Parts: sequence; structure tokens; C-alpha cells
Amino acid sequence: MARINDNYLKLQAGYLFPEIGRRVNEFTSANPSAQVIRLGIGDVTKPLVPAVLKAFHEGVDDLAKRESFHGYGPEQGYDWLCEVIIDKSYRPLGVDLKASEMFISDGSKCDSANILDIFDLGNKVAIGDPVYPVYNDTNVMVGRSGQVNDQGYYEGLVYMPCTEENGFMPQFPVEKVDIIYLCCPNNPTGTVATKDQLKNWVDYAIANDAVILFDAAYEAFITEPGIPHSIYEIEGAKQCAIEFRSFSKTAGFTGVRCGLTIVPEELLGTTAGGEKYSFNKLWNRRQSTKFNGVSYPVQKAAAAVYSDDGWAQVKQIIDYYMENARIIREGLTAAGIECFGGINAPYIWLKTPEGMSSWDFFDKLLGECHVVGTPGSGFGPSGEGYFRLSAFGDRKNVETAVNRIQEKWGK
Repeated sequence: MARINDNYLKLQAGYLFPEIGRRVNEFTSANPSAQVIRLGIGDVTKPLVPAVLKAFHEGVDDLAKRESFHGYGPEQGYDWLCEVIIDKSYRPLGVDLKASEMFISDGSKCDSANILDIFDLGNKVAIGDPVYPVYNDTNVMVGRSGQVNDQGYYEGLVYMPCTEENGFMPQFPVEKVDIIYLCCPNNPTGTVATKDQLKNWVDYAIANDAVILFDAAYEAFITEPGIPHSIYEIEGAKQCAIEFRSFSKTAGFTGVRCGLTIVPEELLGTTAGGEKYSFNKLWNRRQSTKFNGVSYPVQKAAAAVYSDDGWAQVKQIIDYYMENARIIREGLTAAGIECFGGINAPYIWLKTPEGMSSWDFFDKLLGECHVVGTPGSGFGPSGEGYFRLSAFGDRKNVETAVNRIQEKWGK
């Protein structure tokens, strides 16, 4: 009989979002007349903008004609998409990249998991706490951890608590690590790192021969000037960092699927024999072997995001979600609930009122306000006592949800 991967059995009962779905389904089944407002999972609600949709249709139409038909594309993505991203999104930041350093994919969630293929299991990994659960769970799945302890931490992984006391910014690990996950703007806390803070991390990684896996999926939501949108704005980062980006939240591609990963040619690791080797070459080989590339119409749509009309339309949607974030943040603050984030990210990280646990607050919010959020403990043990609300909702629903919360907890 075939043997299973026992590492999956180490994972705790259920992935965070399916567990939220289970509880919501139970509630709605028992309360069919309840008007539930979902501000939990960070899925977008606005449709694709006209310029993107037009390009998407054109890409599909191209497939109907012999002279413009596209079959297998390059696994790394079409050069014309890579070049437009470099020109429109990176060059204005003062960042010069080569098309060969960019890999178009079906999303940053997939890439942040699949990137583990090119790292030896012996590497020690450091993960923020709380943070996006995929980082933690995928390292467990590949066999890098031991069992979970009573605190909720997995043996063999290094956790960097992100607390109110340290501004929800991870501190340098005490022990030597080889891989460091940084998420900025952060999911779930909505916090961002300054240029000086990122410079400290780059210097640390170089000094310790570590690689930073930098998740910048929400960089388009940064509103404050001076906050880096890419780790490559920091001198030396190409020697120590891999960056992930996503079209999911930026352009509403959660169901379309498109993202990208930057692996600089300067980034080197070592072989078992101690020789230097290119991570770019490894990732290229991995993608060429395990991935057939993003479909041509999707890449056409992605390129349209950076057209003059496309970006203006996309920016309007981003501004809409960030206005939702302001309404949530200011509304809850007025109700006496302490809030963080929501300024440079579409997430509001709030301290649960009355000392409630994260899941108790989830149940109370759902049961009494009919509002769905995300328990902070689902993002890591240091998230206990906190809660995440998403700004990716309809404006009327957001306002209704805030009013319900104010009626329940308002002073």
C-alpha cells in the first residue's frame, strides 16, 4: 500500500479559512434569515476594470484565429509582460531588473509555497508570528518541522513574535537561520516596514548568509510616502532576497490567477560541496519542469493593468477599498476598539474587546452582529487576542457592519 506524507498529519485541525467557512455555514444554516456580512477572507468584490476586461477578451479572441493562436507559452512568462512590469512598476522605484529575473506565475500564494523546492530541507526557517499561514504550513508539509507544541509553535521552525510592543515588526532571530519570511505590507496586521527597517534586514541577511522571502502582495495599497514598495529599493537586496507580487488584490485577479516572483541573478546559494550556485537557475529549472506557464489571455489582461487607462481604473478600485479601510478603522476606534493597520494595507488589525479570545470574538461577532472576520490566533500564537477585518467589501455592507459593531460595543 502506498505510504502517505505523514508531515500533513502534523498540521493542526483545519486550515484557517476553511474553518471560518465551516462555522459560518453552521450559523447560516441555523439562522437562514440572518444577513451575514463577510469581512473575513480577503477576496475582492469589485469586478475587473474595463481596460483589463477588454484585453482579456482580445486575448481569448486571438486564440480563435490561426494567425494569432498561442499554445504553450514560455514557462517564465511572455517577455512583453515582464518588460511592462519592469518599466511601469519597478523602474519608477529606481529598481533595475532583467526580464530573466522575473517569473510570471498563477499567484504569489503558490510561489511562496513552491519556492521551497529549491531550498534544502536542512535550512533553518524564520517566520513572523502572526503572519500569513501558508508560510508556516508549507514548511510543515515538506518536512522541515517537528510536531506542534502546546503554544502552537512547530518544533524546528523559528518564530519571530510581532506584537504591539515591537510595532508588529519581527525582530532578528536569536539563533542562526537561513531563510526569513517577511510580509510587507503585512497580512494580517496591515503594518509596513520603513526603509531603515528593511535596510537592517538586508544587512542582517547578508551578514548571516540568509535569504529573505519578501512577500509584497499588497504593495499597491501603500498610501504613505517614503514606504518601500519593493525590497530591491534597498541597496544589497539583490544579493539576499526573493520577492513575490500578486495581481490578485491589486487588480482583482483572485479568480483569474496571476502573480510574479523576482529571483535576482546575483542571488547565490551553496551546494552540498560548498560551491556557489544561482537560485535563479534553480527556479527557472523548477518552473520549466513543473509549470506550463500562465495562459496567454491572462497575461494579456495583466499587461493591460499597466496601461494608462488600466492603471487609472485599477487605482480607483484600490482607493475604494482603502476608503473602506478608513471607515472600518475610524468607526471601530470611535466605538472604543483599538485598531492597527488600514492605512497602507486593506486590513485592520484590532484588539479584541473585553479580553475575549480571538475565536470567542469571532463567534460573538457572527452571532450578535452577523459579521464575519478572521481570528488573529489563526495567523499564529501571537495573534491571540487580536482580530482581522478586510476592506474588500461593498461600501454599503462595510458601513452596515461598522454600525452593527458600534451598536454592540460603542461607548
